[in-house]
Amino acid sequence: MSEPLAIETVEMHTGGEPVRIVTAGYPAVEGATILDKRRYAAEHLDRLRHLLIFEPRGHHDMYGVIPVEPDDPQADLAVLFMHNEGYSTMCGHAVIALGRWAVDSGIVAPAGDPPDNRITVRIQCPCGLVTARVAVREDRSGGTRTGEVAFESVPAFALALDREVEVAGYGTVRLDIGYGGAFYAVLPAGSFGLDVLGSATRDLVDAAAAVTQAVKAQLPIAHPDDPDLGFLYGTILTDGGDGAGHNRPSANICVFADNQVDRSPTGSGVTARIALMRARGMIAEGDAAYFESVTRTIFRGRALADCDVAGHDAVTVEVTGHAHYTGTARFTVEPDDLLAGGFLLK
Repeated sequence: MSEPLAIETVEMHTGGEPVRIVTAGYPAVEGATILDKRRYAAEHLDRLRHLLIFEPRGHHDMYGVIPVEPDDPQADLAVLFMHNEGYSTMCGHAVIALGRWAVDSGIVAPAGDPPDNRITVRIQCPCGLVTARVAVREDRSGGTRTGEVAFESVPAFALALDREVEVAGYGTVRLDIGYGGAFYAVLPAGSFGLDVLGSATRDLVDAAAAVTQAVKAQLPIAHPDDPDLGFLYGTILTDGGDGAGHNRPSANICVFADNQVDRSPTGSGVTARIALMRARGMIAEGDAAYFESVTRTIFRGRALADCDVAGHDAVTVEVTGHAHYTGTARFTVEPDDLLAGGFLLK
């Protein structure tokens, strides 16, 4: 990569999961729709994903956001999500960070006194429009400070319940497949004799990755709205609990893309888990559950309202969490740097 380059970012994390938001220096992403832009980025700008996500500027588990021009007139901003394998269709932990950033950077400004001291930020994601509500409060200087963010998902649903698959090295396991802006296979870690918070991360990743490979080979995944949404994004291993109280959240670990480990409870994963719980009658409209990640951070998920997606019983879900700033960066490339394009060591 020999062309001059200077890409600026804001660095954040949600529950320990990184969010690298591109703020300047990225070329225009062409396309009439958000999914067109996603395809364009993959086909024409993927070298920049490698540069920003891979080493030496990133790492195997880095996560990034590219703001793009929205095509939904309701949206305040539109974004593409990028990770070690490509471009995801939804990312809840990033939406939580984006809500804070959009208010703090002035993309969305409060008009008068916001209701409930929350500012609404409408974010167009590849899976659809997601509405975030950002808590604001007055700080000591008389200004405002952002805090907790809650977002309302696109309609989520159970694609399959109690499906059996043959997993190489582990035998037959039973699992569910839920959609929360992306599709996940969901099953207890106990199916492999593992514990989400007690077992080695490597063992959990190996089991989850084997499930993902098995499901991709054995079960069809399709979304009724667009074929670009019809793929298994990853596997979530749980503790088997229902997360019915803040004092006893259900632990889970999400392994997605190319064996990337989410440090947060996973916003789209929480959405999918609530949809699966709703399909099983384990949670009622308006009720909440709590989910804990391997970093011991917690998201709250709430079943908002039942709906329908092309014949699938679905539900909208609210997910609440906190994001924090870690810094800013300006990334450059020297023409004689043989490793400038990025690399990964696994």
